[in-house]
Amino acid sequence: MSDTYTVERSTLIAAPAEDIYGHIANFHNWPAWSPWEDLDPNMDQTYSGSESGTGAAYAWSGNRKAGEGSMKINSAVAPSMVDIALEFVKPFKSSNTTIFNLEPEGDETRVTWTMIGPNTLMLKIMGIFRSMDTMVGSDFEKGLASLKRVSESAG
Repeated sequence: MSDTYTVERSTLIAAPAEDIYGHIANFHNWPAWSPWEDLDPNMDQTYSGSESGTGAAYAWSGNRKAGEGSMKINSAVAPSMVDIALEFVKPFKSSNTTIFNLEPEGDETRVTWTMIGPNTLMLKIMGIFRSMDTMVGSDFEKGLASLKRVSESAG
């Protein structure tokens, strides 16, 4: 098994990259589309740093399903890319890089959501039964479908 894993999904959204970018680069906008927002209605959420873009940060702590962790935007290039440091504390510690790329394709924008992380011993053991792509890929698909809905209805 590789020392890293990559999960990647993409979709076409009938909205300008500028409009979609605002939903990604500002963590305050994530509740409208994030696939994990409904895992714990009582989740503690904290926003810090910049309002959006580079330096914006978000932390959460919730039930067993939601876990605990944080995200910080390492770099953002409007309207084409957002690079996020994703740290999980619970259910297990892990540091990952999450990147959103937005590329115009005709009248639409292709949004690609990628997560790269270390294939730790625990993940390698879990991977015998279920890969990270299988575990997280469906969440990415759900999130991109919601991002598509939110972005297209805003236009």
